[in-house]
Amino acid sequence: MWDTGRDKKEKAVLVTAHIPGADSWGEQDAARELKELALSSNVSVAQEIICHRHQPTAAYFIGRGKAEEIAGLAQSQAADVVIFNEDLTSTQQRNLEELIDTKTIDRTQLILDIFARRAKSMEGKIQVELAQLEYLLPRLTGKGIILSRLGGGIGTRGPGEMKLEVDRRRIKERITRLKKELRNLSQRRQSLREHRRRHDLATVAIVGYTNAGKSTLINRLTGAEQIIQHSLFSTLDPATRRFTLPNKQKVLFSDTVGFLHRLPHHLIEAFHATLEEVIEADVLLHVLDASSAVIYQQYQAVLEVLRDLGADKKPIVTALNKLDLMSESFSLKRYAKDFENSVAISALKGTNIEQLLDKLALELSGLWAEIAVYIPQDKMELVSLVYREGQVFKQEYQQDKVYLQARVPLKVKARLEKLL
Repeated sequence: MWDTGRDKKEKAVLVTAHIPGADSWGEQDAARELKELALSSNVSVAQEIICHRHQPTAAYFIGRGKAEEIAGLAQSQAADVVIFNEDLTSTQQRNLEELIDTKTIDRTQLILDIFARRAKSMEGKIQVELAQLEYLLPRLTGKGIILSRLGGGIGTRGPGEMKLEVDRRRIKERITRLKKELRNLSQRRQSLREHRRRHDLATVAIVGYTNAGKSTLINRLTGAEQIIQHSLFSTLDPATRRFTLPNKQKVLFSDTVGFLHRLPHHLIEAFHATLEEVIEADVLLHVLDASSAVIYQQYQAVLEVLRDLGADKKPIVTALNKLDLMSESFSLKRYAKDFENSVAISALKGTNIEQLLDKLALELSGLWAEIAVYIPQDKMELVSLVYREGQVFKQEYQQDKVYLQARVPLKVKARLEKLL
């Protein structure tokens, strides 16, 4: 399925095109994130440049003079690729590449390249290929710029050459098949969720900006050994882990793909099957990098994706992570006020994890109820269920029945009511 091509480390010129008022991120913050994305795609950054435009131009996005300056820069640095932080139209991309005489890619292609590197599971690969083909489809006109430079390197990883050289009709057919496969995977995920509901398991989806420390936290909470990579989008294939909270409530933690500022909408669509874990969760655990200089922007970026998914109204507990990298207590006090229902933690060091679990248990307490029931002694499996899934305050044997006072998940209460 995958054509990795030559995986040499390419030299890149990074171009941050800043349009005042078009974005809440400052030019330096946008340039910093573009560099992080490029490094995550195994690129050696030769030069960075910031361009200022009042509005994009139809031909080059930036002005022709600035494009010629970049051309000279790319030539002097012997760059293999020029990467823009904005999405380019096919016309802009073709014109820039002809003028600069160097492979030129945009932000979405860069993100897709990282996704192609990170995807390991069949589901992840299908989702990445779908996103790539949907990005490429409108650009496959005549001898499009994409087709002219197949053969390896950043921006070309993913669907193989044969897949891209077929006509639009066959690519559309491929997209249809991939969507069908994802629907089948979604149905399997739905079956798993129904199984969890039958076993009275609450679900907590761990969400957050990419590289905020979600995988480190799920490892800390559950003793899992998920591989940690300090790069963007290190988790594309979500993990689900079982855990028991201090109040004995059993939950499932689901790790999810990291969110990103201006995450391309068709990427959200392609990864919808995976992101259903967020949509179906009882509570969201938002991991926020408290050491980041753009913490507020990252927080808003995550909320925007949650809004796109229709999950922004769910109960949210915020983990202000990377406490070990914080030097100012003033910032933490401010964050505690600005981010509701939050706990400052260090997933790496294990600091304040107990407080975070208590906060989660409190948030999930609305899913519990106190009961007083008489259970026939020939249904002792129900007594075991109450002990296993809840907290028993009182137990008495009365003739052929067992009297229990307990606190149990609402799902257990509903089952007892149905069976008794």
